[in-house]
Formats: sequence, C-alpha cells, structure tokens
Amino acid sequence: MDKLFKIGFLVFLFFTSELLWAQEKKFQKTFGFSYETGPMLSNGTDWGDEVKNAVDYKALDFQLGWRKISNSKFNYLYRYPTLGIGFNTTIPYYSEIGRPQALYGFMEIPFSVSGQNNRVSFGYFMQLGIGFNLKPYDPAVNPNNQYIGSKVNCYIQMGVNSTVRISERIDFQASLGLKHYSNGATKRPNAGINLFPLNMGLNVKLGDIKPIPKEAPEIEEKGLRTFWNIALYTGMKNYEIGDPAYFRGGLGLNYLFEPTYKYRFGLGLDFFWAQGMEKRFPEGDFSFKDQTSLAVVGSWEWQLTERLYVPIGLGAYLYRNELNQEITWFYERIGARYRFDNNMFAGMQIKAHKAKADFFEFTFGYTIPGKR
Repeated sequence: MDKLFKIGFLVFLFFTSELLWAQEKKFQKTFGFSYETGPMLSNGTDWGDEVKNAVDYKALDFQLGWRKISNSKFNYLYRYPTLGIGFNTTIPYYSEIGRPQALYGFMEIPFSVSGQNNRVSFGYFMQLGIGFNLKPYDPAVNPNNQYIGSKVNCYIQMGVNSTVRISERIDFQASLGLKHYSNGATKRPNAGINLFPLNMGLNVKLGDIKPIPKEAPEIEEKGLRTFWNIALYTGMKNYEIGDPAYFRGGLGLNYLFEPTYKYRFGLGLDFFWAQGMEKRFPEGDFSFKDQTSLAVVGSWEWQLTERLYVPIGLGAYLYRNELNQEITWFYERIGARYRFDNNMFAGMQIKAHKAKADFFEFTFGYTIPGKR
C-alpha cells in the first residue's frame, strides 16, 4: 500500500508545481512558522475515547509560500492567493499513533481584495499532501489504535484564518481547521485520525515587498460553455483487517455547464466494479451485477486555474452491493485534477459513504468541449 501512496505523492508534487509556476511571473515570497495545539476527535467508541484521551496534540508547522500578484484573471478572481509547500510535525511521540508528520501543498485565499489593505484581514485555506511516521494498528502491540492501519496516509486540512499586520514585512496569523489522516481504506482499520487544532504563528515576507495591484484587470464577458467528461477510476480497497487488498475501479460520464470562470456543474453516470468477490466469499455464487454498481451523480468542478480544478460529486446509486461495502444509498467525492493541453486530464480523489472512505480514485480521462 505504501507504493500506492508514493504514486499519489508524485501526483501531489506535480499539482503543487503547477499551482506555483503555471503562467506566473510575479510572486511575493513568504516564510511562515507556527505552533498548533488542539483536541483529537473521538469516534465515540471505547477504544476511540482511550486513544483520544492519550493524545495531547502539539505540533510545529513550517511553510514557504508564493503569493500570486500578477494582475491576471484567475489571480483577481481568487483575490491574489498564496500558494506553497509546508511541513508539519507533531512534537511528542505518542505510543498509540506515533509522531505524525506531513509534507503538503497549500492554498490560502483571502475573503476580499480590498480587505487586505486593512490591519486585520480574513481568509480560508486548504492543505493536501502525504502523512507519514504514524504508528498503525497492530493486533499484538497496538490493538487500541483502530483509527489508522498504515504508516503512510493521505493528509488533508481545511479551515479559516485571520491575519494581523505587525509591520510591512511581518504578519501574525491565527487559524482554526480540521486536520485528517486517512489511507482511503487501502488497509484496514481506517476510521481516520481527525484533529481540530488552533494554529498561531508569524509570516515573514522575503525579498522586496510587492503590493497587490490596485486596479482590477480587464476580464472578458463569460459566455456559457458545455463539456463532456469521460473518466476512468482505478484504486485498491481492503475490506477486512488482515485480508489482501483488491482492485476497485470504474467509469464515469458527465455532462457539464460552465457559466462562470470559477465553476462547472452537471449530471452524469458512474459505473463501479469490485474485484475479488469469489475470494472474499468462496461459498457464494455471484453474477457480474453482484460485482458492480451504477449511480447517477451530480458533479461540480471548482476551477482554481485554467487547468487545475477540484472535482466534487454527490452520487445516488441506481443499484449497489453492500457486500462491496457500499453502505449507504449515496456517496461523496472530492479531490484534485489537472487538465492538459490536449484535453486529457489526470488526478486523484476520495470516494466515501457518509464521510467513511470507500477508496482512493486515481483518475484518467478526456474532456470533449461542447458548444459555446
């Protein structure tokens, strides 16, 4: 399973490099360092409460950011965001979960352009990367930690922040967010580690001070566009503790409308296939339909740049199989994708049922532009 996450890490590095450098000439570089602390959230079980009570979470965070200040369309629409890479390390070692660390890419988006001229401003942020150095479940030596079953995991954090300008070069920043470690059910158990930290630190501007543009760029009027997305989903899923992981995949077809530069939305169909039914249930007699599921899905794409976007989906099964752990009649999807010059795209996202991971989808596909 670690190999799977190494592939995911390469995808993450590619997305981060595109976020930082694609079609961008001017940056304000910043270095941030901070301290964070907060509770670990329990899942309400006895073992979950025991692990949660044993973890007094404290961590350090380091970030190198590039604020996009070119007077371009997407920079203005996202209020001149800061993009970058960061490293997070828990300070103590916990016998239950280890010393979680993460290498991640991040994006900070202010709530307004004009508000950034005030002494106090506000915004929101997203972080996505690879978490490592965790101590996974072991039936002999670590039986209580059923939150995580692998040493290497996906790392996600989202939240809001406030920035107080101390001087032209130094800002104080405080943030509050939800931090999550999960392997996407590639190795059981995988309840997921959730933390709710308060982060406080300083951001220092490096080099020459570069202000954001005072005037908005010229943005041409947006006409309605349509697209067809054809996607192939591939991944692995571990159904029971101690059992092998099996292939999970599928196909997706979506018809999307693009009324603005920042969003696309539409409807489509998802078809999924689960390998290994005969091995998981050797006494059973299964048809092809028992190994598959079909769903109608509402899709929404959040365009971060002209090529990089966040796919978000909510699906409802037309038919499903609970033996494949499709435990609810609906599912959710969120991730990141990159669209190339030739309309091919690639990415990764997580499919879940009521926030419980089904599998990580490594996605490849093609976009067919429709009429304008």
